Amino acid sequence: MKVFLKIALALAVMLSFTQVQAAEKLNGAGATFPYPVYSAWAFDYSKVTGVQLNYQSIGSGGGVRQITDRTVDFGASDDPMKPEQLKKNKLLQFPAVIGGVVPVGNLEGITPGQLKLDSGTLCKIFLGEKSGQVPCRHRRQGQ
Repeated sequence: MKVFLKIALALAVMLSFTQVQAAEKLNGAGATFPYPVYSAWAFDYSKVTGVQLNYQSIGSGGGVRQITDRTVDFGASDDPMKPEQLKKNKLLQFPAVIGGVVPVGNLEGITPGQLKLDSGTLCKIFLGEKSGQVPCRHRRQGQ
């Protein structure tokens, strides 16, 4: 009986170490924008906890695809997932990094600092409601 208990104890100890080993690396993928921040956080987190964080900046669409396929521990996207997607895939989401979007233009006859856009016009440009002289280009999810 003592031999059986020793073997059971040895197996329990070995199995507990495999669980610890499995948890020492977190994998994530997604948007390119937060990569520099995640990289700095990963470095600091690893120093404190010993847990390595691997983040692949493959684009928002790739991050959503990989987290819904469960090939990574977390995904990042510039475009939030819809509540239906979250519920269907049993996922949670929260903002981690916030950034700004800056309109850039090259308009003939307009010198730097001369162009002034009020908030209403700027909103219409980004919503695609303003046309004519002020075309708006934007990136689609996954590009």
